[in-house]
Amino acid sequence: MMDGQGKSDGPVVPAKPSNKAGQPAAEGAEGRGPAKGNPPRQTTPRTLDRPGVQQALERVRQAARKDRKLRFTTLLHHVYNPAMLREAYFGLKRNAAPGVDGQTWQAYGRDLETNLQDLSARLKRGAYRARPARRVYIPKPDGRQRPLGVTTLEDKLVQRATTEVLNAIYETDFLGFSYGFRPGRNPHNALDALYVGQLTRKVNWVLDADIRGFFDAIDRGWLLKFIEHRIADRRIGRLIRKWLNAGVLEDGVRTWSETGTVQGGSISPLLANVYLHYVFDLWVQRWRTTQTQGDVIVVRYADDFIVGFQHRHEAEQFLAALRQRFAKFGLELHPDKTRLIEFGPFAADNRRKRGLGRPETFNFLGFTHICGTKRSNGRFTVLRQTMRKRLQAKVTEVKAELRRRMHVPVPVVGKWLRSVVAGHIRYYGVPMNTPALARFRFWVGWHWHRALSRRSQRGRIPWTRMTRLINHYLPPPRVHHPYPLRRFGVIT
Repeated sequence: MMDGQGKSDGPVVPAKPSNKAGQPAAEGAEGRGPAKGNPPRQTTPRTLDRPGVQQALERVRQAARKDRKLRFTTLLHHVYNPAMLREAYFGLKRNAAPGVDGQTWQAYGRDLETNLQDLSARLKRGAYRARPARRVYIPKPDGRQRPLGVTTLEDKLVQRATTEVLNAIYETDFLGFSYGFRPGRNPHNALDALYVGQLTRKVNWVLDADIRGFFDAIDRGWLLKFIEHRIADRRIGRLIRKWLNAGVLEDGVRTWSETGTVQGGSISPLLANVYLHYVFDLWVQRWRTTQTQGDVIVVRYADDFIVGFQHRHEAEQFLAALRQRFAKFGLELHPDKTRLIEFGPFAADNRRKRGLGRPETFNFLGFTHICGTKRSNGRFTVLRQTMRKRLQAKVTEVKAELRRRMHVPVPVVGKWLRSVVAGHIRYYGVPMNTPALARFRFWVGWHWHRALSRRSQRGRIPWTRMTRLINHYLPPPRVHHPYPLRRFGVIT
Protein backbone atom coordinates (compact mmCIF):
# COMPACT_ATOMS: atom_id res chain seq x y z
CA MET A 1 0.00 0.00 0.00
CA MET A 2 2.83 2.38 0.73
CA ASP A 3 6.50 2.72 -0.01
CA GLY A 4 9.34 4.47 1.75
CA GLN A 5 9.95 7.76 -0.03
CA GLY A 6 9.38 11.25 1.34
CA LYS A 7 10.71 13.53 4.02
CA SER A 8 10.55 13.58 7.75
CA ASP A 9 11.30 16.20 10.39
CA GLY A 10 12.52 16.03 13.94
CA PRO A 11 10.94 17.32 17.12
CA VAL A 12 9.56 20.85 16.93
CA VAL A 13 10.71 23.50 19.40
CA PRO A 14 9.58 27.12 19.72
CA ALA A 15 13.12 28.49 19.70
CA LYS A 16 16.59 27.41 18.75
CA PRO A 17 17.89 25.00 21.41
CA SER A 18 21.07 25.70 23.29
CA ASN A 19 24.28 24.44 21.69
CA LYS A 20 25.93 23.64 25.02
CA ALA A 21 23.20 22.19 27.18
CA GLY A 22 20.32 19.79 27.12
CA GLN A 23 16.84 20.79 26.14
CA PRO A 24 15.36 23.19 28.72
CA ALA A 25 12.01 22.47 30.30
CA ALA A 26 10.36 25.23 28.28
CA GLU A 27 11.61 23.78 25.00
CA GLY A 28 9.57 21.36 22.94
CA ALA A 29 6.29 22.91 24.02
CA GLU A 30 4.87 23.07 20.50
CA GLY A 31 5.39 19.35 20.01
CA ARG A 32 3.48 18.22 23.10
CA GLY A 33 -0.17 17.27 23.30
CA PRO A 34 -2.93 18.92 25.37
CA ALA A 35 -2.52 19.17 29.12
CA LYS A 36 -3.78 16.24 31.17
CA GLY A 37 -7.48 16.58 31.91
CA ASN A 38 -8.31 18.77 28.92
CA PRO A 39 -11.33 17.51 26.94
CA PRO A 40 -10.72 16.14 23.43
CA ARG A 41 -11.42 18.39 20.46
CA GLN A 42 -14.58 16.51 19.47
CA THR A 43 -16.67 15.04 22.31
CA THR A 44 -19.87 14.09 20.48
CA PRO A 45 -20.50 13.04 16.87
CA ARG A 46 -22.12 15.67 14.66
CA THR A 47 -23.76 12.98 12.52
CA LEU A 48 -24.51 9.27 12.89
CA ASP A 49 -21.76 8.48 10.35
CA ARG A 50 -19.08 10.51 12.07
CA PRO A 51 -17.70 7.72 14.33
CA GLY A 52 -17.03 5.48 11.33
CA VAL A 53 -15.49 8.29 9.31
CA GLN A 54 -13.23 9.33 12.17
CA GLN A 55 -12.15 5.74 12.84
CA ALA A 56 -11.05 5.39 9.22
CA LEU A 57 -9.15 8.68 9.36
CA GLU A 58 -7.59 7.71 12.67
CA ARG A 59 -6.06 4.65 11.03
CA VAL A 60 -4.59 6.92 8.34
CA ARG A 61 -3.34 9.29 11.02
CA GLN A 62 -1.66 6.53 13.00
CA ALA A 63 0.06 5.17 9.90
CA ALA A 64 1.32 8.66 9.00
CA ARG A 65 2.57 9.25 12.54
CA LYS A 66 4.27 5.87 12.74
CA ASP A 67 6.34 6.37 9.58
CA ARG A 68 7.13 9.91 8.41
CA LYS A 69 8.41 8.56 5.08
CA LEU A 70 5.27 6.61 4.24
CA ARG A 71 3.55 7.36 0.91
CA PHE A 72 -0.19 6.66 0.71
CA THR A 73 -1.40 4.98 -2.47
CA THR A 74 -5.12 4.48 -1.75
CA LEU A 75 -6.94 7.48 -0.33
CA LEU A 76 -9.69 8.41 -2.78
CA HIS A 77 -12.15 5.87 -1.32
CA HIS A 78 -12.17 7.97 1.86
CA VAL A 79 -13.10 11.05 -0.20
CA TYR A 80 -15.99 9.55 -2.19
CA ASN A 81 -17.41 7.81 0.86
CA PRO A 82 -21.00 9.15 1.08
CA ALA A 83 -20.60 9.50 4.85
CA MET A 84 -17.55 11.74 4.35
CA LEU A 85 -19.36 13.82 1.73
CA ARG A 86 -22.39 14.12 4.00
CA GLU A 87 -20.22 15.35 6.85
CA ALA A 88 -18.56 17.84 4.51
CA TYR A 89 -22.00 19.11 3.43
CA PHE A 90 -23.12 19.79 6.98
CA GLY A 91 -19.79 21.49 7.68
CA LEU A 92 -20.39 24.15 5.02
CA LYS A 93 -21.83 27.57 5.78
CA ARG A 94 -25.58 27.66 5.19
CA ASN A 95 -25.64 31.20 3.83
CA ALA A 96 -22.46 31.07 1.72
CA ALA A 97 -22.55 32.74 -1.69
CA PRO A 98 -23.26 30.34 -4.59
CA GLY A 99 -20.75 29.62 -7.34
CA VAL A 100 -21.14 29.89 -11.10
CA ASP A 101 -23.95 27.28 -11.12
CA GLY A 102 -26.08 29.24 -8.61
CA GLN A 103 -26.50 26.14 -6.41
CA THR A 104 -27.21 27.00 -2.76
CA TRP A 105 -26.80 24.89 0.36
CA GLN A 106 -30.57 24.70 0.91
CA ALA A 107 -31.37 23.73 -2.68
CA TYR A 108 -28.75 20.99 -2.73
CA GLY A 109 -30.06 19.61 0.55
CA ARG A 110 -33.64 19.13 -0.66
CA ASP A 111 -32.56 15.87 -2.32
CA LEU A 112 -29.33 15.41 -0.39
CA GLU A 113 -28.94 11.64 -0.42
CA THR A 114 -29.54 11.34 -4.16
CA ASN A 115 -27.11 14.18 -4.87
CA LEU A 116 -24.42 12.68 -2.63
CA GLN A 117 -24.77 9.24 -4.18
CA ASP A 118 -24.47 10.74 -7.67
CA LEU A 119 -21.42 12.79 -6.67
CA SER A 120 -19.83 9.75 -5.04
CA ALA A 121 -20.35 7.66 -8.19
CA ARG A 122 -18.82 10.36 -10.42
CA LEU A 123 -15.79 10.61 -8.14
CA LYS A 124 -15.38 6.84 -8.10
CA ARG A 125 -15.40 6.43 -11.90
CA GLY A 126 -13.42 9.63 -12.61
CA ALA A 127 -16.33 11.55 -14.17
CA TYR A 128 -16.23 14.44 -11.68
CA ARG A 129 -15.35 17.78 -13.29
CA ALA A 130 -14.30 20.93 -11.45
CA ARG A 131 -16.13 24.15 -12.34
CA PRO A 132 -14.47 27.57 -12.60
CA ALA A 133 -14.57 29.81 -9.55
CA ARG A 134 -16.66 32.98 -9.59
CA ARG A 135 -14.46 36.03 -9.06
CA VAL A 136 -15.48 38.43 -6.30
CA TYR A 137 -13.59 41.20 -4.53
CA ILE A 138 -13.59 42.18 -0.86
CA PRO A 139 -12.07 45.39 0.52
CA LYS A 140 -8.75 45.24 2.38
CA PRO A 141 -7.90 47.48 5.36
CA ASP A 142 -5.54 49.54 3.18
CA GLY A 143 -8.31 50.36 0.70
CA ARG A 144 -7.31 47.88 -2.00
CA GLN A 145 -9.42 44.95 -3.20
CA ARG A 146 -8.62 41.32 -2.41
CA PRO A 147 -9.65 38.89 -5.19
CA LEU A 148 -11.46 35.75 -4.03
CA GLY A 149 -12.87 32.80 -5.92
CA VAL A 150 -16.30 31.42 -4.99
CA THR A 151 -16.40 27.74 -5.91
CA THR A 152 -19.54 25.72 -6.66
CA LEU A 153 -21.17 23.81 -3.84
CA GLU A 154 -20.10 20.38 -5.12
CA ASP A 155 -16.52 21.59 -5.50
CA LYS A 156 -16.68 22.82 -1.91
CA LEU A 157 -17.94 19.40 -0.80
CA VAL A 158 -15.19 17.45 -2.53
CA GLN A 159 -12.48 19.92 -1.51
CA ARG A 160 -13.61 19.83 2.11
CA ALA A 161 -13.69 16.02 2.14
CA THR A 162 -10.24 15.87 0.52
CA THR A 163 -8.88 18.37 3.01
CA GLU A 164 -10.19 16.28 5.90
CA VAL A 165 -8.39 13.20 4.57
CA LEU A 166 -5.13 15.01 3.82
CA ASN A 167 -5.17 16.73 7.20
CA ALA A 168 -4.99 13.32 8.86
CA ILE A 169 -1.60 12.91 7.16
CA TYR A 170 -0.14 16.39 7.12
CA GLU A 171 -1.04 17.27 10.70
CA THR A 172 1.56 14.71 11.71
CA ASP A 173 4.16 16.46 9.52
CA PHE A 174 3.52 20.17 10.02
CA LEU A 175 5.81 21.87 12.53
CA GLY A 176 4.72 23.46 15.78
CA PHE A 177 5.30 27.08 14.77
CA SER A 178 2.79 26.82 11.90
CA TYR A 179 -0.65 27.97 13.09
CA GLY A 180 -2.68 29.10 10.08
CA PHE A 181 -5.83 27.20 9.07
CA ARG A 182 -5.00 24.07 11.01
CA PRO A 183 -7.47 21.99 13.09
CA GLY A 184 -7.48 23.05 16.73
CA ARG A 185 -5.38 26.18 16.09
CA ASN A 186 -6.41 29.81 15.73
CA PRO A 187 -4.80 33.26 15.41
CA HIS A 188 -4.59 33.73 19.17
CA ASN A 189 -2.47 30.59 19.49
CA ALA A 190 0.02 32.22 17.11
CA LEU A 191 -0.18 35.53 19.00
CA ASP A 192 0.43 33.74 22.30
CA ALA A 193 3.44 31.89 20.89
CA LEU A 194 4.94 35.13 19.57
CA TYR A 195 4.40 36.92 22.88
CA VAL A 196 5.89 34.08 24.92
CA GLY A 197 8.86 33.78 22.58
CA GLN A 198 9.65 37.48 22.85
CA LEU A 199 9.48 37.44 26.65
CA THR A 200 11.22 34.13 27.37
CA ARG A 201 13.88 34.12 24.65
CA LYS A 202 16.70 36.54 23.91
CA VAL A 203 15.05 38.39 21.04
CA ASN A 204 16.54 41.75 20.07
CA TRP A 205 15.69 41.91 16.35
CA VAL A 206 12.46 41.06 14.55
CA LEU A 207 12.01 40.29 10.86
CA ASP A 208 8.55 41.46 9.78
CA ALA A 209 8.19 39.75 6.39
CA ASP A 210 5.50 39.83 3.72
CA ILE A 211 5.33 37.53 0.68
CA ARG A 212 4.25 39.42 -2.40
CA GLY A 213 1.07 37.93 -3.92
CA PHE A 214 1.66 34.55 -2.31
CA PHE A 215 -1.46 32.69 -3.50
CA ASP A 216 -0.93 33.92 -7.07
CA ALA A 217 2.79 33.08 -7.05
CA ILE A 218 2.65 29.42 -5.95
CA ASP A 219 4.49 27.26 -8.46
CA ARG A 220 2.09 24.43 -9.27
CA GLY A 221 4.85 22.12 -10.44
CA TRP A 222 6.65 22.37 -7.12
CA LEU A 223 3.36 22.10 -5.23
CA LEU A 224 2.47 18.80 -6.89
CA LYS A 225 5.99 17.50 -6.26
CA PHE A 226 5.67 18.35 -2.58
CA ILE A 227 2.33 16.58 -2.36
CA GLU A 228 3.82 13.49 -3.99
CA HIS A 229 6.27 13.20 -1.09
CA ARG A 230 3.36 11.83 0.94
CA ILE A 231 0.51 11.16 -1.49
CA ALA A 232 1.15 8.48 -4.10
CA ASP A 233 -2.54 8.09 -4.99
CA ARG A 234 -2.60 9.55 -8.50
CA ARG A 235 -6.36 10.06 -8.32
CA ILE A 236 -5.88 12.57 -5.51
CA GLY A 237 -3.25 14.32 -7.63
CA ARG A 238 -5.68 14.50 -10.56
CA LEU A 239 -8.35 16.02 -8.30
CA ILE A 240 -5.96 18.74 -7.17
CA ARG A 241 -4.93 19.42 -10.79
CA LYS A 242 -8.59 19.81 -11.76
CA TRP A 243 -9.10 22.49 -9.13
CA LEU A 244 -5.87 24.28 -10.00
CA ASN A 245 -6.73 24.30 -13.71
CA ALA A 246 -10.45 25.12 -13.40
CA GLY A 247 -9.85 28.82 -13.97
CA VAL A 248 -11.84 31.87 -12.86
CA LEU A 249 -15.06 33.32 -14.31
CA GLU A 250 -15.33 37.12 -14.14
CA ASP A 251 -17.97 39.17 -16.00
CA GLY A 252 -18.76 36.16 -18.17
CA VAL A 253 -15.13 35.69 -19.24
CA ARG A 254 -13.23 32.58 -18.15
CA THR A 255 -9.50 33.00 -17.58
CA TRP A 256 -6.74 30.55 -16.69
CA SER A 257 -3.39 30.98 -14.98
CA GLU A 258 -0.25 28.85 -15.04
CA THR A 259 0.64 29.65 -11.42
CA GLY A 260 -1.08 30.13 -8.11
CA THR A 261 -4.18 28.78 -6.43
CA VAL A 262 -7.50 30.58 -6.09
CA GLN A 263 -8.14 32.12 -2.68
CA GLY A 264 -11.52 31.11 -1.31
CA GLY A 265 -11.48 27.39 -2.04
CA SER A 266 -11.76 24.98 0.86
CA ILE A 267 -8.49 23.28 -0.05
CA SER A 268 -6.46 26.43 -0.77
CA PRO A 269 -5.28 26.94 2.86
CA LEU A 270 -4.05 23.36 3.07
CA LEU A 271 -2.20 23.62 -0.26
CA ALA A 272 -0.61 26.86 0.96
CA ASN A 273 0.51 25.19 4.18
CA VAL A 274 1.97 22.23 2.29
CA TYR A 275 3.88 24.57 -0.02
CA LEU A 276 5.32 26.67 2.80
CA HIS A 277 6.02 23.56 4.90
CA TYR A 278 8.59 22.43 2.35
CA VAL A 279 9.72 25.84 1.12
CA PHE A 280 9.97 27.63 4.49
CA ASP A 281 9.25 25.58 7.61
CA LEU A 282 11.65 22.66 7.16
CA TRP A 283 14.31 24.98 5.78
CA VAL A 284 14.10 27.52 8.63
CA GLN A 285 14.03 24.73 11.21
CA ARG A 286 17.27 23.34 9.82
CA TRP A 287 18.83 26.81 9.36
CA ARG A 288 18.26 27.99 12.91
CA THR A 289 19.74 24.80 14.40
CA THR A 290 22.83 24.73 12.19
CA GLN A 291 23.64 28.31 11.17
CA THR A 292 23.12 30.34 14.37
CA GLN A 293 24.58 30.70 17.86
CA GLY A 294 21.85 32.84 19.42
CA ASP A 295 18.15 32.30 20.00
CA VAL A 296 15.77 32.31 17.04
CA ILE A 297 11.97 32.18 17.29
CA VAL A 298 9.56 31.56 14.41
CA VAL A 299 5.79 32.02 14.23
CA ARG A 300 3.91 31.50 10.96
CA TYR A 301 0.21 31.96 10.26
CA ALA A 302 -0.47 30.98 6.63
CA ASP A 303 1.72 33.32 4.54
CA ASP A 304 2.33 35.80 7.40
CA PHE A 305 5.34 35.05 9.57
CA ILE A 306 7.54 36.71 12.18
CA VAL A 307 11.11 35.65 12.92
CA GLY A 308 12.95 36.94 16.01
CA PHE A 309 16.74 36.94 16.47
CA GLN A 310 19.18 37.52 19.27
CA HIS A 311 21.95 38.85 17.00
CA ARG A 312 21.62 41.35 14.17
CA HIS A 313 24.24 39.77 11.91
CA GLU A 314 22.40 36.45 12.04
CA ALA A 315 19.15 38.21 11.16
CA GLU A 316 20.78 39.84 8.12
CA GLN A 317 22.29 36.53 7.02
CA PHE A 318 18.90 34.87 7.38
CA LEU A 319 17.15 37.55 5.34
CA ALA A 320 19.67 37.20 2.48
CA ALA A 321 19.38 33.40 2.55
CA LEU A 322 15.57 33.61 2.67
CA ARG A 323 15.43 35.75 -0.47
CA GLN A 324 17.48 33.17 -2.33
CA ARG A 325 15.37 30.33 -0.97
CA PHE A 326 12.11 31.97 -2.03
CA ALA A 327 13.44 32.88 -5.49
CA LYS A 328 14.10 29.18 -6.14
CA PHE A 329 10.40 28.40 -5.63
CA GLY A 330 8.87 31.42 -7.38
CA LEU A 331 8.23 33.53 -4.27
CA GLU A 332 9.38 37.05 -3.48
CA LEU A 333 9.48 39.13 -0.32
CA HIS A 334 7.67 42.43 -0.69
CA PRO A 335 10.43 45.10 -0.77
CA ASP A 336 8.33 47.76 0.99
CA LYS A 337 6.64 45.55 3.60
CA THR A 338 9.62 43.45 4.68
CA ARG A 339 11.58 45.09 7.51
CA LEU A 340 14.24 44.14 10.02
CA ILE A 341 13.62 46.19 13.15
CA GLU A 342 15.23 46.45 16.57
CA PHE A 343 12.65 45.12 19.00
CA GLY A 344 13.12 43.71 22.49
CA PRO A 345 13.99 44.52 26.11
CA PHE A 346 17.07 46.58 25.19
CA ALA A 347 15.75 48.27 22.05
CA ALA A 348 14.59 51.47 23.78
CA ASP A 349 17.89 52.05 25.63
CA ASN A 350 20.04 51.19 22.62
CA ARG A 351 18.14 53.54 20.34
CA ARG A 352 18.22 56.30 22.94
CA LYS A 353 22.01 56.01 23.16
CA ARG A 354 22.25 56.35 19.38
CA GLY A 355 20.02 59.43 19.42
CA LEU A 356 17.09 57.66 17.78
CA GLY A 357 13.42 57.66 18.73
CA ARG A 358 11.24 54.95 20.15
CA PRO A 359 11.61 51.38 18.89
CA GLU A 360 9.69 50.64 15.72
CA THR A 361 6.50 48.61 15.87
CA PHE A 362 5.24 45.76 13.70
CA ASN A 363 1.81 44.40 12.83
CA PHE A 364 0.74 40.77 13.04
CA LEU A 365 -2.76 39.26 12.83
CA GLY A 366 -4.56 42.55 13.39
CA PHE A 367 -2.44 43.77 16.32
CA THR A 368 0.31 46.37 16.48
CA HIS A 369 3.13 45.06 18.69
CA ILE A 370 4.89 47.74 20.75
CA CYS A 371 7.87 47.67 23.11
CA GLY A 372 6.53 48.60 26.56
CA THR A 373 7.11 48.21 30.28
CA LYS A 374 5.00 46.81 33.09
CA ARG A 375 3.52 49.27 35.56
CA SER A 376 4.24 47.03 38.52
CA ASN A 377 8.00 46.55 38.13
CA GLY A 378 9.05 48.45 35.00
CA ARG A 379 10.22 45.31 33.21
CA PHE A 380 9.94 44.84 29.47
CA THR A 381 6.68 43.62 27.98
CA VAL A 382 4.99 43.60 24.59
CA LEU A 383 1.95 45.83 24.22
CA ARG A 384 -0.57 44.59 21.68
CA GLN A 385 -3.05 47.13 20.39
CA THR A 386 -5.67 46.98 17.66
CA MET A 387 -4.17 48.08 14.36
CA ARG A 388 -5.33 51.59 13.57
CA LYS A 389 -6.22 50.70 9.98
CA ARG A 390 -8.28 47.73 11.13
CA LEU A 391 -10.16 49.81 13.68
CA GLN A 392 -10.85 52.63 11.23
CA ALA A 393 -11.93 50.23 8.50
CA LYS A 394 -14.39 48.49 10.84
CA VAL A 395 -15.83 51.79 12.06
CA THR A 396 -16.26 52.94 8.44
CA GLU A 397 -18.02 49.66 7.61
CA VAL A 398 -20.40 50.08 10.57
CA LYS A 399 -21.09 53.70 9.58
CA ALA A 400 -22.08 52.70 6.03
CA GLU A 401 -24.32 49.89 7.28
CA LEU A 402 -26.02 52.21 9.78
CA ARG A 403 -26.93 54.56 6.96
CA ARG A 404 -28.44 51.65 5.06
CA ARG A 405 -30.43 50.61 8.14
CA MET A 406 -31.40 54.14 9.10
CA HIS A 407 -35.15 53.43 9.19
CA VAL A 408 -34.93 49.93 10.63
CA PRO A 409 -36.49 49.67 14.14
CA VAL A 410 -34.10 50.54 16.96
CA PRO A 411 -34.24 47.12 18.70
CA VAL A 412 -33.30 45.35 15.44
CA VAL A 413 -30.35 47.67 14.81
CA GLY A 414 -29.35 47.40 18.47
CA LYS A 415 -29.17 43.61 18.32
CA TRP A 416 -27.07 43.78 15.16
CA LEU A 417 -24.67 46.30 16.72
CA ARG A 418 -24.42 44.14 19.81
CA SER A 419 -23.19 41.23 17.72
CA VAL A 420 -20.71 43.46 15.86
CA VAL A 421 -19.22 44.99 19.02
CA ALA A 422 -19.21 41.66 20.86
CA GLY A 423 -17.37 39.95 18.00
CA HIS A 424 -14.79 42.77 17.87
CA ILE A 425 -14.21 42.58 21.61
CA ARG A 426 -13.92 38.79 21.58
CA TYR A 427 -11.06 38.95 19.08
CA TYR A 428 -9.25 42.09 20.20
CA GLY A 429 -9.94 41.69 23.92
CA VAL A 430 -6.35 40.99 24.97
CA PRO A 431 -4.67 42.37 28.10
CA MET A 432 -3.66 46.05 27.89
CA ASN A 433 -5.86 46.69 24.82
CA THR A 434 -8.93 47.95 26.69
CA PRO A 435 -8.50 51.62 25.57
CA ALA A 436 -8.72 50.59 21.91
CA LEU A 437 -11.83 48.53 22.64
CA ALA A 438 -13.41 51.51 24.39
CA ARG A 439 -12.65 53.73 21.38
CA PHE A 440 -14.31 51.29 19.02
CA ARG A 441 -17.42 51.10 21.21
CA PHE A 442 -17.54 54.91 21.51
CA TRP A 443 -17.35 55.47 17.74
CA VAL A 444 -20.00 52.83 17.06
CA GLY A 445 -22.31 54.58 19.54
CA TRP A 446 -21.48 57.99 18.07
CA HIS A 447 -22.33 56.95 14.50
CA TRP A 448 -25.49 55.23 15.74
CA HIS A 449 -26.52 58.51 17.38
CA ARG A 450 -25.94 60.40 14.12
CA ALA A 451 -27.99 57.85 12.15
CA LEU A 452 -30.90 58.04 14.59
CA SER A 453 -30.82 61.85 14.58
CA ARG A 454 -31.14 61.90 10.79
CA ARG A 455 -34.27 59.76 10.68
CA SER A 456 -36.58 62.78 10.97
CA GLN A 457 -36.59 66.57 11.12
CA ARG A 458 -37.71 66.73 14.74
CA GLY A 459 -34.19 67.19 15.98
CA ARG A 460 -31.36 65.17 17.40
CA ILE A 461 -31.77 62.33 19.85
CA PRO A 462 -30.83 63.61 23.34
CA TRP A 463 -27.66 62.01 24.68
CA THR A 464 -29.42 60.97 27.87
CA ARG A 465 -31.59 58.60 25.84
CA MET A 466 -28.69 57.65 23.59
CA THR A 467 -26.58 56.69 26.58
CA ARG A 468 -29.31 54.34 27.76
CA LEU A 469 -29.47 52.71 24.32
CA ILE A 470 -25.69 52.31 24.18
CA ASN A 471 -25.48 50.81 27.67
CA HIS A 472 -28.37 48.46 26.88
CA TYR A 473 -27.19 47.15 23.50
CA LEU A 474 -23.42 47.63 23.25
CA PRO A 475 -21.40 45.33 25.50
CA PRO A 476 -18.69 47.09 27.55
CA PRO A 477 -14.98 46.49 26.82
CA ARG A 478 -13.52 43.53 28.65
CA VAL A 479 -10.54 41.21 28.38
CA HIS A 480 -11.51 37.87 26.82
CA HIS A 481 -8.03 36.38 26.57
CA PRO A 482 -5.72 35.71 29.53
CA TYR A 483 -2.07 36.64 29.53
CA PRO A 484 -0.23 34.47 26.96
CA LEU A 485 2.32 33.21 29.47
CA ARG A 486 -0.55 31.69 31.42
CA ARG A 487 -2.61 30.25 28.55
CA PHE A 488 0.28 29.07 26.38
CA GLY A 489 1.64 27.03 29.27
CA VAL A 490 -1.73 25.38 29.87
CA ILE A 491 -2.51 24.32 26.29
CA THR A 492 1.01 23.04 25.60
